[in-house]
Amino acid sequence: MPAIRELNPSYFALVMATGIVARATRLDDVLVLSDALLATALLAFVVMSGAYALRLAWYHREFAADTRDPRRAFGFFTFGAAAGVLAAPLAASGDVAPAALLLILAAAGWLLASYSVPLLVGGEQTLRPPLAGANGTWFVWIVGAQSVAVAATAFPAPVPTTLSALAICCWAIGVVLYLVVAVLVVTARLEFRLRPADPTAPYWVFTGATAISVLAGSQILRLRGDTLATAVHPVAAGLSVVLWAFGTWLIPLLVALAVWRHLLCRVSLRYEPAFWAVVFPVGMYGVASRARRRAARVVARHAGPLRGLAGARRVGRRRRGDGRSRTASPW
Repeated sequence: MPAIRELNPSYFALVMATGIVARATRLDDVLVLSDALLATALLAFVVMSGAYALRLAWYHREFAADTRDPRRAFGFFTFGAAAGVLAAPLAASGDVAPAALLLILAAAGWLLASYSVPLLVGGEQTLRPPLAGANGTWFVWIVGAQSVAVAATAFPAPVPTTLSALAICCWAIGVVLYLVVAVLVVTARLEFRLRPADPTAPYWVFTGATAISVLAGSQILRLRGDTLATAVHPVAAGLSVVLWAFGTWLIPLLVALAVWRHLLCRVSLRYEPAFWAVVFPVGMYGVASRARRRAARVVARHAGPLRGLAGARRVGRRRRGDGRSRTASPW
């Protein structure tokens, strides 16, 4: 079956895109459309999982070749990312059991890909260095980590301490990975010229990774009653603003890249699986922007009492210090 043999590893981006649009429409109270899109995304996830299982069983050579191809290998991270994107709305609606199963799949898929794909890509002996094949799909590595954080913080409050710690760790790892991957991809584009034949749609994941990092950080800001979560709140708030600003700045650049390829270089605009990598970042950017505003209001609501408590503590320390000074003074 040619369709199975040539199945793109990034095709789970279809599930990610449908899932995030379902969440966006729910925020606009278009509940019927949202439920229909979520059901479609769940069905697509099952169908795509079966298709990839068949590809692994029937065409394992082609499957293995993709795991070593730097242009395609990071597409395997879309499996875990798709599972995390679907787990979040299910957890928020109280469907704990299926959400927990998808969260486990998201975490397991991301961990397996994290400890295999970079090693396989880096260890492949080719005429061109692996960095020459770096593209926007490499940012799905970050999206996978942040999807686990988003799903873990979407469960009904109070979020268990274990899930809270998992979310914070995945969010922090994702932020650090974003910096690493951004350096690698930018270096690749400076060293190896981007050709008109190269798809530019995957580079939208550059923005999608910032957007889902903002969403994960915003949801971490809503965690209460946990020492680790409280300690990381200032960092999450600051980095969420920085990442949102940078992701916003990238959008005109990505539009210009599409104009360069399709208008100036006259590459015909036809369907490519990579186009799903445009839908997901745009939808995630809208959802993350709303979440960032809500999180900012939450922080502002709690900032007043915290400042008052901190001021009271400072006054108390001064008074105790004055008392000790007077007692210790011989004059």
